[in-house]
Amino acid sequence: MSRKYALATFSSADQPKTAGIVIDDNIISLDLVLGGEPFGPIEPGMSVFQLVQRWDAALPALDTFCERACGRETLTWRRAKDVTLHAPVEEARQIFCTGANYRTHVVHLTMDTGVGPEGLTRDELRKWAEDMMDERLANGEPYAFTKPVSAIAGPNDPLLLPSNTTKPDWELELAVIIGKKGLNISRAEAMDFVAGYSIVNDISARDLIARTDYKQLGTDWLRAKGQPGFLPFGPYLVPAQFVPNPYDLKINLSVSGKMMQDETTGDMMFNIARQIEHISRYAWLLPGDIICTGSPAGNGTHYNRFLRDGDLMVGSIEGLGTQTIRCVAAGY
Repeated sequence: MSRKYALATFSSADQPKTAGIVIDDNIISLDLVLGGEPFGPIEPGMSVFQLVQRWDAALPALDTFCERACGRETLTWRRAKDVTLHAPVEEARQIFCTGANYRTHVVHLTMDTGVGPEGLTRDELRKWAEDMMDERLANGEPYAFTKPVSAIAGPNDPLLLPSNTTKPDWELELAVIIGKKGLNISRAEAMDFVAGYSIVNDISARDLIARTDYKQLGTDWLRAKGQPGFLPFGPYLVPAQFVPNPYDLKINLSVSGKMMQDETTGDMMFNIARQIEHISRYAWLLPGDIICTGSPAGNGTHYNRFLRDGDLMVGSIEGLGTQTIRCVAAGY
């Protein structure tokens, strides 16, 4: 295996937005290393999105390319913290979210909201929720919905809190980036379609999820999860070869210095292969698409504490980097 690297989209005062290579928290423009000449399928001016469109061919070239870049003393690398990092795949065409996919998270939500059969004690409600999750995993299927691409924001962009919600919440999640087109993908082949992994925060307006004007409509994901900036994404796309076990990653998120989510991806119910199988049964998966795989326990609903003007969210997933996001009242 080649030396570990990641891909990013970045800019600076003297560098327009460009694709970059990240090694040991240092970053360099793909174009600077290319020097105006193509390297196999890697061409000058390519974005990360364009690289993912030809992922099977680009990946072995990237492996060799990055090894050579490390050995060239004439190249000037920058510290990643000294540039502006954007969403790594800004041109993503589709975002799929797998909801209620962490067992403890769902049990906590059930307990916190009291949603369940009437007349149960708290211990009975917990047992009911746990049994429901076990039955769903054994005989059910993932629950997936879409999120507009206009919700994408950079990993360190301010989060504008709109005035139409009083309960903006966080949901740090492992993101899967798709590397090739597919429909009706089998579970056995599903992981071959994964280009890499990243971090997303599925910001959710809790008070806007349920429709109260016509309850038969159920949930309203557009207003609850689709607002501008409601998907901080990045900082990096880490190729799948450098994440040997995506179910053994620490997930941490703090809000204004207090740790809120401190879990691992091991509590994920429907694994990535099952999610890809399920989503591709009903929709084409395209290179660069994002699958948000669900959030572990520790959301604002559990603490009855939601995002406020001035809050600082710091979220990280082991091996994938960190997001640092200041919350700002949007004024609209």
